[in-house]
Amino acid sequence: MAEKADILIIGAGVAGLYTALKLAPRPVTVITARPLGLGGSTPWAQGGMAAAVGDDDTPNLHFADTMQAGAGLVDAEAASVLVDGGAFAVEDLMRLGVKFDQHKDGGLVLGREAAHCRDRIVHASGDRAGAAIMDALVKAASTSEHITILERIVAEDLLVDDHGAVGGALIYDVAAGERAALDASETILATGGLGGLYAVTTNPTPAQGHGLAFAARAGALIRDPEFVQFHPTALDIGADPAPLATEALRGDGAHLVNKDGRAFMEDYHPAGDMAPRDIVARAVEAEIKAKRGAFLDARDAIGDAFPKNFPTVFAACQNAEIDPRSDLMPVAPAAHYHMGGVYTDLDGATTLDGLWAVGEVASTGVHGANRLASNSLLEAVVFGARIADQLREKPLDQRDEAGAPADRMEVASKPADPKAMKKLRKAMSKGCALIRSEDELTDVLEVIAALHERETMTSGLKSALVTAELITQGALAREESRGAHHRSDFPETEEEPFHTEIAAEMDDEE
Repeated sequence: MAEKADILIIGAGVAGLYTALKLAPRPVTVITARPLGLGGSTPWAQGGMAAAVGDDDTPNLHFADTMQAGAGLVDAEAASVLVDGGAFAVEDLMRLGVKFDQHKDGGLVLGREAAHCRDRIVHASGDRAGAAIMDALVKAASTSEHITILERIVAEDLLVDDHGAVGGALIYDVAAGERAALDASETILATGGLGGLYAVTTNPTPAQGHGLAFAARAGALIRDPEFVQFHPTALDIGADPAPLATEALRGDGAHLVNKDGRAFMEDYHPAGDMAPRDIVARAVEAEIKAKRGAFLDARDAIGDAFPKNFPTVFAACQNAEIDPRSDLMPVAPAAHYHMGGVYTDLDGATTLDGLWAVGEVASTGVHGANRLASNSLLEAVVFGARIADQLREKPLDQRDEAGAPADRMEVASKPADPKAMKKLRKAMSKGCALIRSEDELTDVLEVIAALHERETMTSGLKSALVTAELITQGALAREESRGAHHRSDFPETEEEPFHTEIAAEMDDEE
């Protein structure tokens, strides 16, 4: 294995692979902990990608919806970049081989999801948009001469020189059983999300926010880590991860009902089933806590078309012996997406020289306190292209010799111990989930502190604990309720929106 890369991308989901493809012809190395195309969250994305491509739609309308959903914390300039890039993103993915669903006349099939004022969600194979995009990107990247893909390579931390610049990554080669330094002139984090820190999540359980921990330990600015979006309609069937019942079901007319069959969402918001996700999630949680239960009813709205239009959800229901054509689907909120992350500018650059971030690990400013449905895939594509534009022709710096934190070398190169992760996930879901309070968040920090004191620390657990602490400290510092962050002891929203900013290994908070 090469010990140096011009440009290193950590992560091989849609953000990492699309960025790598757009860097052509510049040589780029992509590392992934699992076989290419497996293990990440992208293939699980059911809803699709938002883009203002309909005849009755405009980027300005998409912009307005994005700003409204973000509860005062969306960066307007970033949102403008996002929505203006929608049409090109769809066209470029189609050129790369993504087969979005089309009508017989060739027009794109567009769906609607919560808080969108127009039908603007492009789908692929019904509810398999993420998988379809990944399939096309994997094929394109695998045949691109400028891309070197290294599988079963686990990133453990960033390498940082004496001037604070990032110069690659400390890695573990699973096949060789060896730890090594992989030097790079430029490093791009595309490590995805952190739902695996929670006991109930729609994400793959290994998605534990390691990239966020790497950046924080290196001294990068972390913004708004407390904003974790909980999807309101995960199938409540006891599975880990919890299968997702895509929002597109409600876009096609499905309704949330309680055990008595009563539709309840209009009790909570005028938009009913299509209210913003944070409101729907709290409504579902409230119905469950009131012993009324929460179910998704698609029997009349979708009925016999369910297997064709939503094959992924249908398969998950079948595994639980539920037939959504005739049965109600039990649902509950689940950790789904992280709006905060490593702060970047409009071109994907972090506050550290040599380090960039793209996709869910990044905080570009487009999601604010509450992500608008299906903006995430669009963000990965639009901002991945912007990073590539910056690096494609940039003279690459010769970095000074860089190293990993000394304490990193003292821990075993292994995933987190399952028993330790069970304790952490339980604590996060109890105290740092949909509704939070000072006492509950303090309890979470005590669990994190106790796990830090374990005699047998591994690299995976160390990173998971850092990220869990970032989320919890951010939630404790934000003494208000806004978007996806709800404090039972501070239920009001401050008049002036503000960001939580954490840097220098969580020593400097704002």
